[in-house]
Amino acid sequence: MGTSHGPGRPGHGGGPGGTALVVIDMINTYEHKDADALLPSARQALPVLVDLLHRARDQGVPVIYVNDNFGEWRSHHGEILQTALDGPHADLVEPIRPDDSSLFVVKARHSIFYETPLAYLLAQLGVGHLVLCGQVTEQCVLYSALDAHIRHIDVTVPTDAVAHIHEPLARAALEMMRRNMGARTVEAGEIDFGSHGRG
Repeated sequence: MGTSHGPGRPGHGGGPGGTALVVIDMINTYEHKDADALLPSARQALPVLVDLLHRARDQGVPVIYVNDNFGEWRSHHGEILQTALDGPHADLVEPIRPDDSSLFVVKARHSIFYETPLAYLLAQLGVGHLVLCGQVTEQCVLYSALDAHIRHIDVTVPTDAVAHIHEPLARAALEMMRRNMGARTVEAGEIDFGSHGRG
């Protein structure tokens, strides 16, 4: 990724093939039927995700939060964040809350691309490679990786920075991403944001 900045957004931008870190559905109240199964995995992934965020921000790599709107169509990102921070699991949200340079895309379905402006945003940023982290590995991460693949966007999934509900399905999902979508699946420590390429 180059060093040019997008208009009005210091620290963002770059040339074709640049990298962005995408945080999926981590601004969450965990008030759903699968929460008890998801929470242990989310807690395990959290410190790895925090480190990824720090490293991406230190290197000027765009950080994009793509998050469910909780079915509240009047919600904007500030409202979504505050709802999660007011919930019973704010300790999982506060460490990874968006900073002033973060970008935020609201989604309503599993894929980060479905009926969202994300593809346009990535084109504006010159991004051709996504590092996908967050939850849930076998649901939103998997479907997002597929949608990136069919758009010819490279994907890396840090296996220790994604959370799952069903571990066997998560393992299968990661294998599908590798075999069928050409995704790179590595531990987060192997990702090098310094190159701004496919870390």
